[in-house]
Amino acid sequence: MATLTGGIGTGSKWLLDRIVSVLAATGVNPNFLTFLGLVVNFGAAVRFAVGGFRTGAFIIFFAGFLDMLDGQVARKQNRVTAFGAFYDSTLDRFADMALYLGLLVYSSVSGRTPYVVPAPVATAGSARARSARARPASRPPPSKVGFMERPERLVLLIIGGLFNRMGAVLWVIAVVSTITVIHRIVYTWQETRAGRILPGIKLSL
Repeated sequence: MATLTGGIGTGSKWLLDRIVSVLAATGVNPNFLTFLGLVVNFGAAVRFAVGGFRTGAFIIFFAGFLDMLDGQVARKQNRVTAFGAFYDSTLDRFADMALYLGLLVYSSVSGRTPYVVPAPVATAGSARARSARARPASRPPPSKVGFMERPERLVLLIIGGLFNRMGAVLWVIAVVSTITVIHRIVYTWQETRAGRILPGIKLSL
């Protein structure tokens, strides 16, 4: 089993490296790949809005592949920039909001009340989890506390779409994202209370 999984991992890495090399050789701008990932996520959001959860899940998987490509192509072309990282992070937030909005539209049109509450809560929790991490992220020790990062949220959405369990998945994302935000708030409070001031945050009396 270990040999099989190792072989799959090696083959996948070889294929990914070839794709990255081909794309880098074309001179494609990594920011274009980032934007393309956003467009693909919008397609998944549209599928979610009409109840096409399984198709939406496959589209999210493809969008995640594009999201993985842009950074590697940028490194291959020596075009890694601070703006590129900012652009990628910003478009990721728009993509996340689009996916949850699609689910909210579906719940409104179909009258599926199990989706009505967790969809906006998951949106808010996901956004606050990212910002709660971003503000103190530049100082040691890093503030990557809490479980529900973006990859975990996307994997859950894919699972929910494939197995038609989106309601349950949304509740998990909503609850755990909110817990993650609270965890990061407490962690930051403990760090500042111990005298480890966060760069960029002004303390007021």
